[in-house]
Amino acid sequence: MNENNNRKLFKYKMLTPLWIAIFIDVLGFTILFPMVGYFSELFNTSQTMIGLIFSVNAMFGFVFGPILAKLSDKYGRKPLLLISQFGTLLAFILTAFSGNLMMLVIARMIDGMFGGNFPIAKAIISDRVPPKDRGIQMANVGIAHVLASLIGPAIGGFFFTYFGLLGPGLFAAGFTVITIIVTIVMLEETWTKEDRAQNHREKLETSLKIRNNKNALFMLVLWAFHTISFTTVMTSISFFSASVLHLEPLEMSFLFMISGIFRAGVRFTLFKPTIRKLGESNAIRLGLAMFVVSFFLLGFSTNVIAVIILFMFISFAASLTRGPLNSKISQTASPQEQGKINGLSSALDSVAQILGPLIGPFILDTLPPYWLGIVVSLIALPALLMSTRKIEKKKYDLSKNALL
Repeated sequence: MNENNNRKLFKYKMLTPLWIAIFIDVLGFTILFPMVGYFSELFNTSQTMIGLIFSVNAMFGFVFGPILAKLSDKYGRKPLLLISQFGTLLAFILTAFSGNLMMLVIARMIDGMFGGNFPIAKAIISDRVPPKDRGIQMANVGIAHVLASLIGPAIGGFFFTYFGLLGPGLFAAGFTVITIIVTIVMLEETWTKEDRAQNHREKLETSLKIRNNKNALFMLVLWAFHTISFTTVMTSISFFSASVLHLEPLEMSFLFMISGIFRAGVRFTLFKPTIRKLGESNAIRLGLAMFVVSFFLLGFSTNVIAVIILFMFISFAASLTRGPLNSKISQTASPQEQGKINGLSSALDSVAQILGPLIGPFILDTLPPYWLGIVVSLIALPALLMSTRKIEKKKYDLSKNALL
């Protein structure tokens, strides 16, 4: 059975450079995780202001993410992915040399403008993976996150402790250069000129489908509630650890590492058996239920051990929900609409990244920390309730999604 699973995991060999690029990209991003909660001290400002700055990043991502994804439908995935990666490289360099708040704001704006990596990556998966395998392949994006989260926070905490912002910023920039090289040398174009020509001929027709596709709209609304609650917690944990748990950056790195080790263990052991036993839909419901409970309890946690335990449950819930939900969203649209539907779901991620850094730090600045748990669990609840509705899958001509 394990051999069979491994064959399925590595079935689409042309996606290997994509996994490498995503891993390195996430590694560069997670390097910044442990220090975000300490930017208020570094720049002599409030947590709410730092949250607002990172929210600006997402505001630009919200506007430009769908544009980049849509342009990838017109000009191909690879060139737009490279443009996005070069923008990320510039943002990391500017972050490394940020000596004041304004420069940090500019760096975050640029990062948001070129933050199209993930919608384009999801479109690449949708281009080449048929619906029956798409859930596993979308979830494999989580493997890159998991493995990167084992290394990135530790590197970030170490470099920030001894070299300030310059160390992790330049280190992340170096990894982004590797991502660009991998993409140029190894990644094949999945949306060919023939596909783009066909897409252009059907442009008027497909532009009407998303708006009139009730299944797609329903799944996007469900995703919105889920990703806003999830992102609020993930963007607040550094602030929470600094203000409530009183951890130092290096200690925060270890917290992220422990969480990452558990997530890796879950992803490679419990994820697939749970999906097989419960089915994808029931596994999603279980994960969403775990989120509601874990988020609520997190706000009442006052010691590191309790937070680590809750993050184990949150990690398991993320494995059960985020990849499979992305798969279900992609299956509500035709092959010609994959760039658009993935751009919309990523736009909702950007909305979450706008609201999350505003909600969490503001609550921690103005209210008792247990309100963070109450508010976030209430935001997560509608997604759980909506998941009880059965979504009918539409059948499309999937001839372009041939097995590799």
